[in-house]
Amino acid sequence: MKSQVRGGTRWKRFAVVMVPSVAATAAIGVGLAQGALAASFSISGQEFKVSAKSLEGKDFVQYGSVDVGKNLDGSNLAAPVAVSGFSEAWITKMCQSVVTPKVPFINDSVTLRLEAGTDAATSGKDEDKVYAKDIYLDVSDLKTDAEFGNIDIGVAAGKLNEFGGKVDDTKPGIQPNTAANPYGFGQRAKSATLRNVEQKAWATTAGTFRLPGLHLSLHKGTADECY
Repeated sequence: MKSQVRGGTRWKRFAVVMVPSVAATAAIGVGLAQGALAASFSISGQEFKVSAKSLEGKDFVQYGSVDVGKNLDGSNLAAPVAVSGFSEAWITKMCQSVVTPKVPFINDSVTLRLEAGTDAATSGKDEDKVYAKDIYLDVSDLKTDAEFGNIDIGVAAGKLNEFGGKVDDTKPGIQPNTAANPYGFGQRAKSATLRNVEQKAWATTAGTFRLPGLHLSLHKGTADECY
């Protein structure tokens, strides 16, 4: 039975939303057997962190899948993920960091840190926010405060962009050029607002990704990760 909540629904700490992805992860073995691929490319062996003051998104969807690639030692890697998609998203004060361990000649780890949309934290203007269109995030861990508008919980993943028996190609469904169990657990909402975001991810893809005020920096050690 599909559970529906109309209007705005606030779930304190977005870990609650990860419960559906846990249900989806229960079917990860089936997904692997079916060759399910979340990312449309072979992922690197380095998970990365992302933080943001806020993310405002339209046409939210989420379902479970698997990312595959290679670990840094060349061994096979298969990572269960909750794939979250938006038709559009505006992000304030975004930070992304990834740590490369044991860099030769440096004898230490090196953190690559990327920041953008920082001015939006004070200006509040959309042009100062990071903007993404047709974005999908392959997430392994997420903490935030979340509010959803017109949410449907328990939608079959293959029906996420189907409304009244008709497919709406302008809305996100299972990410194009990827595979996931179409009968697996999914959820969708007309809108989503996330605040104080901290997440770990294996991949991000977007049709458009605009980063105002982009600043990329390298730091020795791990003290300069986003969180």
